Order: sequence, then C-alpha cells, then structure tokens
Amino acid sequence: MSDKVAAVEGDTVSGLLAEIEDIGRDPQRGGYSRPVHSSAEHELREWFIAHAEKRGLEVEVDRNGAIWAWHAPDGSHDDAIVTGSHLDSVPGGGAFDGPLGVASALVAFDVLRRRGALGRRPLAIVVFPEEEGSRFGVACLGSRLMTGAIDPDRARALTDADGNTFAEIVARGGLDPAHLGPDPEALARMAVFVELHVEQGRGLIDLDRPVAVASSILGHGRWRVTIAGEGNHAGTTLMCDRRDPMVAAGRLVSRIRDLARGHSAARATVGRLVPTPGGTNVIASRVDLWVDVRHPDDTVTTVLVEQVRQAAILLAAEEGCDAVLVEESFSPTVDFDAGLRDVLVATLSDAPVLGTGAGHDAGVLKDSVPTAMLFVRNPSGVSHSPSEHVEVDDAEAGAVALADALSACGRPGRGC
Repeated sequence: MSDKVAAVEGDTVSGLLAEIEDIGRDPQRGGYSRPVHSSAEHELREWFIAHAEKRGLEVEVDRNGAIWAWHAPDGSHDDAIVTGSHLDSVPGGGAFDGPLGVASALVAFDVLRRRGALGRRPLAIVVFPEEEGSRFGVACLGSRLMTGAIDPDRARALTDADGNTFAEIVARGGLDPAHLGPDPEALARMAVFVELHVEQGRGLIDLDRPVAVASSILGHGRWRVTIAGEGNHAGTTLMCDRRDPMVAAGRLVSRIRDLARGHSAARATVGRLVPTPGGTNVIASRVDLWVDVRHPDDTVTTVLVEQVRQAAILLAAEEGCDAVLVEESFSPTVDFDAGLRDVLVATLSDAPVLGTGAGHDAGVLKDSVPTAMLFVRNPSGVSHSPSEHVEVDDAEAGAVALADALSACGRPGRGC
C-alpha cells in the first residue's frame, strides 16, 4: 500500500479516494463491501496510517480499535480538536460513505499547515471501526464501546454471519478483547469532534449548496424478529400441514411498511432476511429479519416498534409459528451542540443547516463531547448504494470548509 501513497503537497480529496478505489470492490452487488476487520478494511487502515505518518502525525490504535493520528506540538493530547470518520461500508455500498470524511480530514490538515494555522493546540484525526454495523449488527460499535453505550461483554459475544464472535475477530486483528470497553481518557482529551460526511439525501441538491452544517440526527435503531416454525420437505408436506415462517415473514415485511406509513415522518425498513436452513426445496424452520426504524420523536419510534412486535406475533400465530422481537441497538434523536453549531454557521456563512436521518459516530459521541457535522452534496441523492457520488469540486470545497471549521474551533472565545 505504501507505494500508492501520493505526495502530501499535491494531495486532493479526489486523489486520495482514487488511491483506494480498487479496494473492497464487490463484483456481485456492485460498489464496495468493506466490513470491519476484513482484508479490505485492514488495507484501508494501512492506507490511512501511511498517509498520517507521511504527514508526521503520531499514530496510535486505542483499546477499541479506533486509529488516532495526532498533531501535538507540545506533546500533550489534552483539549484536542478532533475530526475523522470511518472506513468500513455496508454490503455493496458507495465510495464516499466514510472514506470521504477520512480523506477530507487529511486534506484539511494539509490546508491548515499551508496556512500556518495549526498552532500549538493538539489536533487529531480518528478513524472509528464498525460504524455501519454491517458485520456484527450494531452500528457505531467503536464509538459505542468508547462511550460505554454498549456493554463490553455483549460486544464481545456479537457474532457475524459465519459464527465468528467479535472477540475472536478483534483478537485476530491484534487487539486484546479483554480491554474492549469505555475509554474515559480518550473522551476527556477531546475538546470537540467535527465529522464530515457525504450527505445521504437531497437537501443540498434542492438548496444548490456544496456544504451544510448538521442540526440533528433522527432517533433510530435496529430490531431482530425471529419467526420459528417447522422445517420440512417442500415436496411431501401438504400446504394445509405447513408451519412456514417464511410466509409469516413475507406478510410482516408488507405490514411493517403499512405501519410506518401510519406515522408522519417515520421510516421502517427490512433490509435483511435470513431463512434457516435456506434450501430451495426446504420449508424453513426459522426466519430472522432485521427492522430499521427511525423517527424524530423517540416516543413515536417506541410506539411503532411495539406495533411491529404485535404484528409479528399475530402474523406468526396465523401460520402456526412463534415470533420474538429483540432490540439490537437504539440511538435517541440527537441535537448537535448548539454553541459549536453556531460557530460553524458563522464561519461557513453560505452553508445551510440540515438534519439527517442517518446515524453517525458524532451522534454517539454527542453526550460525552461537543460534536458537530458537515455534509457534502451528493448529486445522486442516493447513499448506501453504488450510485452514491460526490463531484470533485464539492469534495475539495468540503475539505476547505472542514479546515475552516477546525480553525474556528481552535480560536479562543469561539465556544470550542
């Protein structure tokens, strides 16, 4: 990977992203599949470390697998301005969700250094692991562990599709799973955290602006529904004798859509469904499906999830099956730090203020550290898909805006 690292002086966001455009390509789904602790994600981590070290940054990996790249002229990491994002992806995801924020952070550092604006205050770029939750089912797992938002024992016991536990996988990656968990020292040294991310919607398209300041994140969570029936032979079992969980699951998917439509501004999605044993000529014995529910009012989210639970039990019973709903993760609605947001709005005078329905590490950190976000225009309006896109000029404008934001946060009396 080191031979692909470009010269720092000529680095651009688009150039940095071009260096990793072949890593983790998914020939079946299209786009990229870069799950945490996969060979693709490890290669991306090496790419980031190489670029950080080329800039003279001090690199460390914390107990939960987050990579920190430090500019600390006086040797202290206290009261630091921090930015960064993630490098993992959803299955078949786009090229910008996560890596845009990492590449922009590197370029923003370059901009500040060329301006002579780094000063003596420490600045760090952090890369969080398992933001998407695509391998172990819990989004923002690295930041959740850091803040104590998930029990370390639960995290260690999480399993991927192949039955590997999170503890086993992080151990193979060189971490001690016994050390996973809250990291108050890391949180204490962060004065602010500003995350740049591709916009996952059409707000900036409609406003004809390249960059926005985030206001809030919709409350959202993931729930697993398990419907248990009776596995049997597809050819010998009469239709009237079946206890088929797949039929109940299919009816539930449609019902979830209808329930969400009954609540203004609600979103509910079934994006993954796994039958067991999964044979073409086998009636499934069990079906697991995962429901993503989002709404700006956490009370409405709770009501909608309860409606889903009751519907699952009823529809399963009608097919002679049983259903159980279990929460895997939940993040309440986030309103970003008002003072920090106001600093960014004042600094980026042409940037509108937008909310988002997508979750981010900045949202998890919000209760422990003053956090803010910048969004960069996505002309497709599509994310978590190969169609996700950012124009070259917008990517570079985003990095400059991030540099301006970090510089503003480092000035005395600016609320940072």
